Amino acid sequence: MTLGVRALVLDEAGRVLLVRHTYTHGWHLPGGGVERGETALAALLRELAEEGGVEPLAPPRLIGFHANHANFPNDHIAVYRVDSWRAVPHAADGEIAERGFFAPDALPPDTTKGTQRRIAEAFSESETSAEW
Repeated sequence: MTLGVRALVLDEAGRVLLVRHTYTHGWHLPGGGVERGETALAALLRELAEEGGVEPLAPPRLIGFHANHANFPNDHIAVYRVDSWRAVPHAADGEIAERGFFAPDALPPDTTKGTQRRIAEAFSESETSAEW
């Protein structure tokens, strides 16, 4: 089994932070894999700094846990929400092509379906799916 983490990071205007990687298509919530010996929260904090240039000022709140079997057999993703944060230097390793904040109702056209579902669940009465 593999475990990933993603975060719904909101700015003061209620916009959501998305990242576009250099190695895969589409816009995603920032996050990544949990390394051996690492907690999910530690992985989230590491990925937020590396990909998004974000450091939470309060503990991120777990808002969902989803099976990602359609993309990676036996993979699961924990989703957290971050409402209070400060900017920190992001990694300059070439992994992230772009990052930006977007209104939940005005996402880039190539936002991934899983990302769209998580945002819809967070901002509407949509039922939370167990699947990514």
